[in-house]
Amino acid sequence: MKSRVLVLGAGFGGMELSTLLSEALGEKADVTVIEKGDSFVFGYSKIDVMFGRATPEAVRLPYRNFVKPGVHFVQETITAIDPVARRVATTGGTHEADFLVVALGADYDLAATPGLAEDGHEFYSVAGASRVRELLPAFSRGPAIVGVSGFPYKCPPAPSECALMLDGYLTARGVRGACEITLVLPLSSPVPASADLSRALVGAFAERGITLLLGRSVKALEPGRKTAVLDDGTELPYALYLGVPKHQVPQPVLASGMAENGWVPINLRTLETRFPDVYAIGDGAATGLPKSGSFAESAARSVASSILARLEGGEATPNPGTGSCFVEFGDGRLGWVDMDFLTGPKLTTIYHEPSVARRADKVQFGDRRRARWFGL
Repeated sequence: MKSRVLVLGAGFGGMELSTLLSEALGEKADVTVIEKGDSFVFGYSKIDVMFGRATPEAVRLPYRNFVKPGVHFVQETITAIDPVARRVATTGGTHEADFLVVALGADYDLAATPGLAEDGHEFYSVAGASRVRELLPAFSRGPAIVGVSGFPYKCPPAPSECALMLDGYLTARGVRGACEITLVLPLSSPVPASADLSRALVGAFAERGITLLLGRSVKALEPGRKTAVLDDGTELPYALYLGVPKHQVPQPVLASGMAENGWVPINLRTLETRFPDVYAIGDGAATGLPKSGSFAESAARSVASSILARLEGGEATPNPGTGSCFVEFGDGRLGWVDMDFLTGPKLTTIYHEPSVARRADKVQFGDRRRARWFGL
């Protein structure tokens, strides 16, 4: 069987999948990775940029350092995807594959929330986090809202982290008493998969005077009135609005016919789409699991085993649905939760209580992937 593998996107899923195939097949791998950007960024680094703990330049890992036997990296923008023919058009030409893996993540639809682009500030991109970094020193008084516009969204704990980090930032500047912080989440708890982590976050919000509104999303901003309108009609004044826009797969995926209701349906165990030899992993796949890098990695391991089983025989490994989420508590402490959705009869979680010492685990998480993917 031919082994041309076309990987669309170079996030966690794309990096891990292509690395695994390279390790298994060497120069015979015949993998092409297509990515429009020039560098990789860990999602959690955006919080560091936002609150001045790292510069935008420092968190970028250039793809020129991603060099693997049998893997060809192409920096081009995808313009069209034909999942039937497994053919992809880009700004640089056309690419065809025997196996197509869509790992393009999720895009942000700011226009879906009127007023967000005009008067709000998203912090889920490096550019957005950088803009917030510049404006935060001018915020010293009034209500601040950290609001989510829809579900699902990437990194479920990130809005909670933002609220807690904002509290710590304002406290350090000595202006917290003149500011209010409200967190609006369209969830039943801050992290529904982990009752322990959710309790810890709710407790931290209560201790620090952060108002938590659950089961609500932000429908619109009215810049003239400086008011956020929630989906139940509630109106909240703001002087600073930090928002998580609605998410959906990138436009070429929507136009390809692969997506339903904004996401790509897959077989949860195999990550296969309804198109033969076409897989979807990462944030764009409709898995029902948290949209985070470590879950994309576990999906990539499953897809790699499936492709290798087709090429070399053997058994494919089902998607385990495992991953971890780190959470900053805004006071120097960090905790995390390990989640296992699919290997047993029910979800199991292990909660690691926040501490300053646990920051080393987050650093190690990043260091391992820098070394594995980029040789740094």
